[in-house]
Amino acid sequence: MAKKSNSLQLIGRWAFIIGLVLAIIAGLIQDIYTIPSLTLILVILGVIIGFLNIEEKDTVKLLVAIIALMGVGGLTLSVIPTISSYLEAILTNIVIFASGAGLIVAIKAIIEVTKK
Repeated sequence: MAKKSNSLQLIGRWAFIIGLVLAIIAGLIQDIYTIPSLTLILVILGVIIGFLNIEEKDTVKLLVAIIALMGVGGLTLSVIPTISSYLEAILTNIVIFASGAGLIVAIKAIIEVTKK
């Protein structure tokens, strides 16, 4: 795979930072304000990351990490009653964010495997 230009890598890094911060902030302010189209925004940022940041050598690591996040996302965090709803919302947002990148990386992996 060709090396990405510095400007594309910078866009990918900023997409990651913005997506992660947005996922956390949206989880923290969920009771006060709901961000319209949050899911779509997080998925689009994840897709950008999947295209620009994830190299072929990192495919397995990313997909395993997403599977682990989804597994943890299924847990209830009610053992911490004061902040459990915030943690669950943050985790859900991060899973949504990561799933956009995972979708692109999985498709790229399928294309790579079928080329052989």
